[in-house]
Amino acid sequence: MELYAGIDLHSNNAVLMVLDGADRVVFAKRLANDLEAILMALRSCAGSILGVAVESTYNWYWLVDGLQDAGYRVHLVNTAAVKVYDGLKHSGDFSDARHLAHLLRLGILPEGYIYPREQRAVRDLMRKRSQLVRQRSSQILSMQNLVARNLGAQCSGNDIKRWDDEDIDAMNLLDDQKLALKANLAVMDCLDRQVHTLERRILASTKLSESFQALKSVSGVGDVLALTIALETGDIGRFASPGQFASYARTVDSRRESNGKKKGEGNAKCGNKHLAWAFIEAAHFAVRATTRRSSAGTRRSARAACRWWAIKAVAHKLARACWHVMKDGRPFEASRAFG
Repeated sequence: MELYAGIDLHSNNAVLMVLDGADRVVFAKRLANDLEAILMALRSCAGSILGVAVESTYNWYWLVDGLQDAGYRVHLVNTAAVKVYDGLKHSGDFSDARHLAHLLRLGILPEGYIYPREQRAVRDLMRKRSQLVRQRSSQILSMQNLVARNLGAQCSGNDIKRWDDEDIDAMNLLDDQKLALKANLAVMDCLDRQVHTLERRILASTKLSESFQALKSVSGVGDVLALTIALETGDIGRFASPGQFASYARTVDSRRESNGKKKGEGNAKCGNKHLAWAFIEAAHFAVRATTRRSSAGTRRSARAACRWWAIKAVAHKLARACWHVMKDGRPFEASRAFG
């Protein structure tokens, strides 16, 4: 007997529903988040399980990896694309799990991408680096805020990065205020060391990647952005066109129109926020590099063009260009990207 399983995964439990080829319920139970218990429940079903659909927003690694190791064909559900009939008066975890198994049986289940386990670890390490960089920036902003409040002075981030305890002691501040600055500085130094440690490990793992080397030829893309784009993209073959990749990178306008008028917006957050950040950063760097090489008149025009919508347009072109670079393995050509 052919069976289809749906799992609605939560933070502390999972609802497992198994259907047969006629949509009859073979097994339905709420289980603890224990891999052996879930595998035992699947093995207890009399029949051949053709697939397992797993719906989760964040904590699916352990379950998907464990099911794949056990030999099951796993389908990670695209939660944003699953639609349930709006006329239902009641729905819950069991009806959701049954709906997943039903869609899987019909072959119309919207699926997400299961990132390969080994590469996923490096990608998540890059995300950890980004988190630490944001925390370092918050320390700098806190120090700038304290100095501006108490001294009425402005200090740049680059200046703060060169400070030491002696520089803080020389400021006309109270002892408690100096202690606060030193605490920020100590945390910032610690974060710097950890960021550099992670960068060395990530570069050692990916520096020989063809995608990484090719991406470094793109305008505004250096080591960090090339790593981010390559690791967050994964297999470029999963994107059939540059438009699909640009949409995944959140560089397209989310807009609904009727009769030439805007009637609303779609899901603007659908996609990869890390890629969105990378391409916006690359757009800023690309515009700055162009501005430095231009004449004074062109520089004024470039500065005027640096509105958010202009940067978003540049980011969109860079995303499409990166799709071709990763797909074809050819170096970036600015003339083809920007005309």
